[in-house]
Amino acid sequence: MNKYITEFIGTFFLVFTIGCTVIPGAPGVIPPLAIGAALMVMIFAGGHVSGAHYNPAVSLAVFMRHRLPLKDFLPYVLVQCAGALAAAAVATSLHGTGKAMEIQARPAFIAELLFTFALAYVVLNVATAKANANNSFYGLAIGMTVMTGAFAVGGISGGAFNPAVALGAATMGLLPFSAIWVHITANLLGAAVAAAIFNLLNPQDR
Repeated sequence: MNKYITEFIGTFFLVFTIGCTVIPGAPGVIPPLAIGAALMVMIFAGGHVSGAHYNPAVSLAVFMRHRLPLKDFLPYVLVQCAGALAAAAVATSLHGTGKAMEIQARPAFIAELLFTFALAYVVLNVATAKANANNSFYGLAIGMTVMTGAFAVGGISGGAFNPAVALGAATMGLLPFSAIWVHITANLLGAAVAAAIFNLLNPQDR
């Protein structure tokens, strides 16, 4: 149960930070920096308990890498989505709903696919690889990957890289519900490809 609570808390604060910076229209670089930092600190806080996925796509990649049991995969996804919805409810109670960005399916799909791949690839290498066991940089590496993606393609797709974030963002009015299939599909595919490539490149790391 502790790991499920940890996944809820981490996802909550990630999505809450998104809502509290993006809905009010925080200027310039503030949202990507705040979002990357929020993910980083929640990873450092919860990594030793749950692995600190806070993302159904990451959970899929870790499952495919044989570091998450099947019995935990669905509960992780459910509590991550619950954390995102709870955060959306609190953020909108404080700031109201945002204005949904216009999503064009093809460029948004490519953007979400590439940076979810990057995120899952980084997670698998810094947080699950035997060669990097017990390192002190995994949280920073993962948070910076999300921050980089938000800067690079946030204007194209919203920079979710996470089905739970996409759900929370749509609930907060930041993404159109009609377009979150793009995020969910691209996120899961990107994570699956990252896991397949990691397993291919690291056959001895089981």
